[in-house]
Amino acid sequence: MTKHPLANTTVSDALLALGSATLGESGGQGLHTRIHAMWPGARFAGPAFTVRCPVGDNLAVHAAVAQAPRGSVLAVTVAGDVSRGYWGEVLATAAQAAGIVALVIDGTVRDLDRLAALEFPVFARGHSLPGASKSGPGEVGGSIALGDVTVRSGDWLVGDTDGIVAVNPEALDDVIAAARAREAKELGMFDRLRAGATTVELLGLDVSSIRGG
Repeated sequence: MTKHPLANTTVSDALLALGSATLGESGGQGLHTRIHAMWPGARFAGPAFTVRCPVGDNLAVHAAVAQAPRGSVLAVTVAGDVSRGYWGEVLATAAQAAGIVALVIDGTVRDLDRLAALEFPVFARGHSLPGASKSGPGEVGGSIALGDVTVRSGDWLVGDTDGIVAVNPEALDDVIAAARAREAKELGMFDRLRAGATTVELLGLDVSSIRGG
């Protein structure tokens, strides 16, 4: 993986350390929180490999697992369908072997206990028992709508307990720099808060519209 010019870490390490909340306040686009971690502590960072499935069918997901570059995050849209489990233990095992780092799907999955046991990060709308068919059609690559955000193959996705953000690769340096500046500012703020300062003072808030007290 390429080294990021702002630090002696990989890009994914830098993004994971900053976290989705800080990145989302620093230029990253937050996906809708209907897509969330399927097991506690799941987290990931990597470039998206996009997948578009028709409702009820996951053939394109199988194709993506076979084609995606190592280090990819599968980013899957199924038109918001929540009636089928488009992903489970079999695909997660295949994805881990292929070097895929996570799944983000605007749809539902199954085998939640096994996904947690595998420690394969899956972020989805929820779970559904019936499996999907494998007839197609479908599409890999290109642009999709994922969690109400336009995501293209190659965009960076970062997910953790707070949610998921997408970062355009052309904006990556600026977003990381802004996130690090925000993080440093907040660290200084924490020290001053512990010393007795208030958030009203530190943030320069006008509370004159607040009644009472």
